[in-house]
Amino acid sequence: MDMQSSRQLAVTQQQAWDALNDPAVLKLCIPGCDRIEATAEHQYAIGVALKIGPVSAKFTGKIALSEIQAPDSYTLTFDGQGGGAGFGKGSARVQLAANEGGCELAYTVHAQVGGKIAQLGQRLVDGAAKSMAEDFFKRFDEEMQRRFPAAQAALPVPVQQAAAARVPVWAWAGGALAAAIVWWWLAR
Repeated sequence: MDMQSSRQLAVTQQQAWDALNDPAVLKLCIPGCDRIEATAEHQYAIGVALKIGPVSAKFTGKIALSEIQAPDSYTLTFDGQGGGAGFGKGSARVQLAANEGGCELAYTVHAQVGGKIAQLGQRLVDGAAKSMAEDFFKRFDEEMQRRFPAAQAALPVPVQQAAAARVPVWAWAGGALAAAIVWWWLAR
């Protein structure tokens, strides 16, 4: 599975960077996540409960960050196991760029799944990944608005309106990133 997209965030680049590197924020935003723990510098263990079609499983995995260029970009690799449900592994390149509306988050994800999940078919897996990504970004946006209400208020009115109307636009991007993050965490 390969996904690539971008998303406008109504926070500064540094605020987005800090949040995307904060296990507490990620635990709140990742659907089904019950655990993210640092195991070493730039390495984490994760636990996520997922349901994709008729397959439900608890995944445990590892995530590792590399090629870190704070606050601009990093590469994350993930490897997760869900017992009989299967596995997920891959990598994602995440980039942040400051702009007038806050910052843009761009990502490219390359992931592989196996086991019962892979047997469900690419279409169902892709749909579930997009849905998880959409849920992740909805939660992430809400958390950023809760933590940084002044960031949204400081945006010019046209940017605020564009941010409010962007749900259909970012659904694909959010899905891809969320899928990458979920697979990354599951891999730990």
